[in-house]
Amino acid sequence: MKRSSSSPAPIIIGDAVANDFGENRVLIPQVSGGPERPPSDLVWSLDGASMGTTWQVRFVPPMGSDLEDFRVAIEAELEIVIALFSPWGTNSEISRFNRAGEGFVPLSDDFWALLTASLDIADDVNGAVDPTLGALVDLWGFGPLGQRLSLLPVPTDEEIAAAAKVSGWNRLRLKREQQSALQIGGMKLDFSGIAKGHAVDRVSERLTAMGATSHLVEIGGELKGRGVKPDAQPWWVEIETVEGSPAPRTVAALFDLAVATSGDWRRQFSHNGTTYSHTIDGSTGRPVANGLAQVTVFDASAMRADAFATALTVLGPVDGPELAEAMGLAAHFVERTAQGLVERMTPAYAAMMEDEA
Repeated sequence: MKRSSSSPAPIIIGDAVANDFGENRVLIPQVSGGPERPPSDLVWSLDGASMGTTWQVRFVPPMGSDLEDFRVAIEAELEIVIALFSPWGTNSEISRFNRAGEGFVPLSDDFWALLTASLDIADDVNGAVDPTLGALVDLWGFGPLGQRLSLLPVPTDEEIAAAAKVSGWNRLRLKREQQSALQIGGMKLDFSGIAKGHAVDRVSERLTAMGATSHLVEIGGELKGRGVKPDAQPWWVEIETVEGSPAPRTVAALFDLAVATSGDWRRQFSHNGTTYSHTIDGSTGRPVANGLAQVTVFDASAMRADAFATALTVLGPVDGPELAEAMGLAAHFVERTAQGLVERMTPAYAAMMEDEA
C-alpha cells in the first residue's frame, strides 16, 4: 500500500530529550491507577518500510524472546493490511471490490470489520470521512492511477460530477446476514483516511499477544503507545507541526494512547496559483480548501484518531472544533488566517497540558 495521506510524522524522541523539556508544551493523559509492570528490563527496536511509508516499533520483550520473531510478526500484520486494503495491489480485496460488476460482493471478516467501523464514523461526522471516495481520489491524482496529466491538472465540473455519482457513504448498501456490500457499478472504496491507524492498532494487538505489553508503534506518522518503559517513563513522542505554527514544540506521553495528525502541506499540487491538498471533501468532490493547516487528534484507538483527524480537517475551522468538543475528543487545530496561523484546542486537549515552561 502506497502512502496515501499527508500525515506529518510525529518524531519519536529519546529518553535524554524527554527528560529535558525546556520551553515545550507537555501533554500527559489523565489516567487512573498505576501502570502495569513491563515484561522485562530490555527495550528493543525494529523498523522497516511498508504501505508506501516507513514504520518503527520500540517494545519491551518478555524474557527469552527472539527479536526476529517480532519482526516476522509485525511484517505479517502489515502484509495482511496490504492484501486487504491497498488499492495499489491488483489482487487486494479492495481492488477486487472496486473492479467488480454491479451486485453484492461478499467480504472477508477483516474487511467487513473495517468497512463497517469506517461507515459508523462516517455516520457520526455526516460523511466528513468517507470510505467510498476512491473515484474522486483517483480523479484528483492522489490514488493508484497517479498524478493527472500536466495538460489536465484540474478536473472539470463534469468529471467531478461523474465521479461523485459513484461516491458517497450513504450510497453503499450492506447485507449484514451475508456480510456483503453492494457494488453499484464504478464505486471505488478508499481507506486512506483510516488504514494506517488500523495497521498501527493491528501491530499493537499482535505485540500484546506476544507478551510485549509495553510498546510504541509508528507507521507513517500515526502512533500508539502502550504501557511504560522499564524506567517507568511513558513513551514520549514529539508532534511535528506546520511551519510557522503558533504552538510551541509539543511532546506527548503516549500511555495507552494513540495520536494522528492531518496536514495540508504534505501531498499537494499547485495550478494557476491555487494549491490543492490530498484530502477530498465528499460534499463538494474537491480537495479541502477551508484554511485548516493541521489537525491532531488523540484517542485510545489509532484507527479512530486517524479517521477523526481527517474528518475534522474536512469539517473546517468552525464545525471541526465544535464537533470535536461535543464528542469529547482531544484535538488541536492550526488555521491559516489573514493574520497568520492561529491555534485552537478542545477542552479535552487542554486538560492534557502541563504548565508550559
